[in-house]
This record gives sequence, C-alpha cells and structure tokens, in this order.
Amino acid sequence: MNIHFLFGTETGSAEMLCEDIRDALGDGFDCEITSLGEVDPATLDADTFYFFVTSTYGNGDLPVTAQPFYDKIVETGQDLSHVRFAIFGLGDMVFSETFAFGSKILMEKLLEQGATMVGERCIHDASSPDMPEDLGIPWAQEIVQQPKAKAA
Repeated sequence: MNIHFLFGTETGSAEMLCEDIRDALGDGFDCEITSLGEVDPATLDADTFYFFVTSTYGNGDLPVTAQPFYDKIVETGQDLSHVRFAIFGLGDMVFSETFAFGSKILMEKLLEQGATMVGERCIHDASSPDMPEDLGIPWAQEIVQQPKAKAA
C-alpha cells in the first residue's frame, strides 16, 4: 500500500508525528513524507492513500506551510474525487474557540472537492497529558486496516 504523509506545521510537530506513524506502521507500506507547501493538489493520485497531519496557527488558520496547498485547491477548484485520505489535527484547547481548526478547514475543503475521508478526524490537544503519537499511532493503524483505505 502506498501511503503519503502530507504535513502542515509551524514548529515541526506535525512532521515528527508523520515520522512516528510511518515508523510504527512498519515495512509493509511504501511511505513518503512531504510538506504540504511542496505539493500541488493536481499531483495527488488514486493509487496512494494520504494522511494529512496539520497544526493550527494564529486565529484558527492553517499553518504557513499548508496554506499554498489549500490556496491552490481554492484557485483551481481541483477535482479530488479520486483521493482517499485521513486527517489528524494538532491544536491546543487553551484556544477553545478555534481548537484544531487548521485540520478542520483542510478536511472540509478536501471533502468539498470530492475526496473520500476514511475514518474520523483525530485531534490532539497540546494541553492534555497525551503525546500526539499516543493518539496518532493507534488511529493510523486502524485507518490502514479499513477496506476504503486500500486502492480499488
């Protein structure tokens, strides 16, 4: 199974979580990790499963590294009906009004463009005692077992 982790981050936490999940999934997967800032949505393909991992920045915005990807979807109206994905959000409940909105904004845009989401959006609260990988690893392991995650 081809898996591509796409991350948006300000501090590196989302990228580190992608690395932790990749390592935990093991050798049975062909994995790649890339910043969303380096990806054109037009290059997303049907043979790959995408894990989006993004933090929230400022007043509930996408981090700077994810904004170009999002903007390109908005500008082009990119059809993403061939894309299968799961999404993980990093946030801090201290900012309760905009908690994990970065991942919410991205998730809603992907769905609006026809992409198929597998599983529930997983969210980590930086104010909790849990580490992101404590939630992310079992979540990702469950996602890859779902039939919809596998290529048709």
